[in-house]
Amino acid sequence: MKLRSECVLSTAILAASTFAGAAYGQATNADTAANTRAVTLEEVMVVAQRARRVSSGATNLDMAIQETPQSISVINEEQLEQFGADDINDALRMATGIQVEQTSTNLTQFLARGFEIKNTQIDGVGLPNGWGLVTNKIDSFGFEKIEVIRGANGLLTGVGNAAGTINYVRKRPTNEAQGHLGVTVGSWDRRRVEADYSTPFTDSGSWAGRVVVATEESESYLRDFDTERKYVYGVIDGQIGENGALTFGYSWQEANSNQGMWGALTFTTVDGERLDWDRSASATQDWVYWNSTTHTAFVEYTHRLGENWRATTSYNYRLYDHDSKIFMAYSLFGMDPVTHEGLFGWAYKSPYETEAHLVDAKLNGTFELFGREHEAMLGVSWAKSDGTDFYNPTDTTGVQFQALPSFPYAGDAIPEPIWGERAVYTTMDQNMKRVFGASRLALTDRFKAIVGFNWAEYELDAVDNEGKRTNKTDRELSPYAGLTFDFTDSVLGYVNYSYIFQPQEQVDFDRNYLGPSKGTNYEAGVKVEWLDQRLLTTFAVFKAEQDGLATFVDTRFMEGFAYGYYRPVDVESEGIEFEATGKLGEHVDVLLGYTYLRMDGEEGDDTYSWVPRRTANATISARVPSFTALSFGVSGKWQSGISGEEDYTFHRVYQDSYALVNAFAAWAIQPNITVRANVGNIGDEKYITSLYNVGYYGAPRNYSVSLDWRF
Repeated sequence: MKLRSECVLSTAILAASTFAGAAYGQATNADTAANTRAVTLEEVMVVAQRARRVSSGATNLDMAIQETPQSISVINEEQLEQFGADDINDALRMATGIQVEQTSTNLTQFLARGFEIKNTQIDGVGLPNGWGLVTNKIDSFGFEKIEVIRGANGLLTGVGNAAGTINYVRKRPTNEAQGHLGVTVGSWDRRRVEADYSTPFTDSGSWAGRVVVATEESESYLRDFDTERKYVYGVIDGQIGENGALTFGYSWQEANSNQGMWGALTFTTVDGERLDWDRSASATQDWVYWNSTTHTAFVEYTHRLGENWRATTSYNYRLYDHDSKIFMAYSLFGMDPVTHEGLFGWAYKSPYETEAHLVDAKLNGTFELFGREHEAMLGVSWAKSDGTDFYNPTDTTGVQFQALPSFPYAGDAIPEPIWGERAVYTTMDQNMKRVFGASRLALTDRFKAIVGFNWAEYELDAVDNEGKRTNKTDRELSPYAGLTFDFTDSVLGYVNYSYIFQPQEQVDFDRNYLGPSKGTNYEAGVKVEWLDQRLLTTFAVFKAEQDGLATFVDTRFMEGFAYGYYRPVDVESEGIEFEATGKLGEHVDVLLGYTYLRMDGEEGDDTYSWVPRRTANATISARVPSFTALSFGVSGKWQSGISGEEDYTFHRVYQDSYALVNAFAAWAIQPNITVRANVGNIGDEKYITSLYNVGYYGAPRNYSVSLDWRF
């Protein structure tokens, strides 16, 4: 198997993996995502903002999703709850065009349009995520919705990437006291308890607070694997004078796992024949673990400047650390088809810690010009992260690094190494400064132009364990342009252009850092509202060209440590997308999507074969008209066949097309008490979680039952 390095900016300015929220007034109400419009703030400013928020997830302008010249999907709170999507991996599986790649039990990557999503927003505040990796699972209970903006979006996050951007929208206090308590039990001794309570502190509602708590423990279908996650989030907001609103909050997540896999399974013999294992198969050992803790804090102040303008300033802080002992089993030439020998081991102890800061300030408003009203936004931001990656050296001639027993072996087959004193593997300090702006110009009543820019300066100062120092600065001005035309009140056509600029922290064979990836992104589409604006359909055609994109090559094993190395590759992606989201009648909600993709390499040949070229998704929920206390739904995703790149065995691994379908049924036995049953992977499909570096088998059919009480 191949090993990919983890960390760097992924856990640094992912800068709120269990994320610090900011930028109030940014989110869309989940039930009205298709037809939300900007609102006039009422006398009590903060209460009005709570009542109805407007999404700025794609342009930082107060625009409804159907007015935005870009493809956007929304997974709302109700869908998260109905389908038991308690972590962001399960949540994003419902989104159109998103591929969730689990290369090991503790690492996840999200893909869109063939590329890794490396950019993250929290309530519309851009947090560049250099690697796109998510360590352990992030609890989704603290979010009221998750928005996925597909296509390059450097206007917001500071760097552009052809994949897109994920915008996590935090829960905020409500105008009335309300609470929710939920209990879930499920397959593999899964136990989950969650609580959510919000209350105003004053009669007018000008000050309010909210607390969210979740805890979960579970064993697994994988041999010996178990997880534990605890999550706490608190937020307070309130009125400052007549025109100010202050918000501050804190979150904490502790995620621990034992006997997880790193590097996953080998699926080929020395002759290139496919090997098939039980779904419980694991290469782990009893001494393996991965534990992480995340602290985040944020404060935001919004000030109304007259009737049409507001200024927003926010500060986000994140402290993250993890400690891990990992064990990888890999094959040089493939496994013996009879004895199942041919694996070698690699053990590694890898603590890591990082501290990150982000300051963001922007001005939003409207202005009159040539007798028409236009919108504008101007902002600045500064981000800094300091991270240290450690390792504990050990004797690489030990049994942990030699030929392994016949697979599958037991969890006590390989003893834990004797670890040396902790040493620094890499220190990495990163800074990003940027100035950004955008404007929506009403050229006519129906014809509008969205223009924007982002100037970014990225600084990297890194030192590795061999004393090699890297100090580099990259600067770039990235334009953004879009046009929209209202053919009718319900039909909008659009085109957009974005420049791609993505600093990269990956290294080559000699541990030299790669330069930034650059390119262009184009998209054209039509958005149509149906059924009195209850249903929104989007059809889009896109093309992206990325030059110098870091592409994984192999793993280099050194004395006491190992690292993945990359090479810059020019890649082109083009395709079409379709999505329908909203309501079909009073009792039926739908989210339907389809993506067709083509990817070409430097020689015009087909590349990235592990990325499915066609995907389809459907999430449908309904209430029985004659008995609305009963609801049910299905959510599924289908993908076309894929193949992994040649690994150490010099053989490809193939996977046929497959579909995963989940379902729920819920009964409100009282107006405020609901019992829900969920079934995952109804068809009991056997599949591999990723062929990027070859993964492991996904979960078989599983069940859970939940009891929810609202008060």
